Amino acid sequence: MEKVPPDMKITLKLYATLQDYLPAEARKSNALEVVVTDTTSIVDLIERHKLPRNLCHLVLVDGIFIPPDARAARVLREGQVLSIWPPVAGG
Repeated sequence: MEKVPPDMKITLKLYATLQDYLPAEARKSNALEVVVTDTTSIVDLIERHKLPRNLCHLVLVDGIFIPPDARAARVLREGQVLSIWPPVAGG
């Protein structure tokens, strides 16, 4: 019998224009509680929520920057907060 990974909850926070990808009820707080397994990576979650990868510019897990080349291998854990910002222009 194959062992099924347990479900865990993390918080997904999307900022600026990425908030449009959240359900309406989550847009006020820009946060959504998401159920993941112990094998869910950052890229898995980006794909699940249909976020354009080119708009996922600044990605933090519990406030720590995750570079683009590490996102596919970075597995999420219970209680973590995944925060994503699009590119920001200004001056």
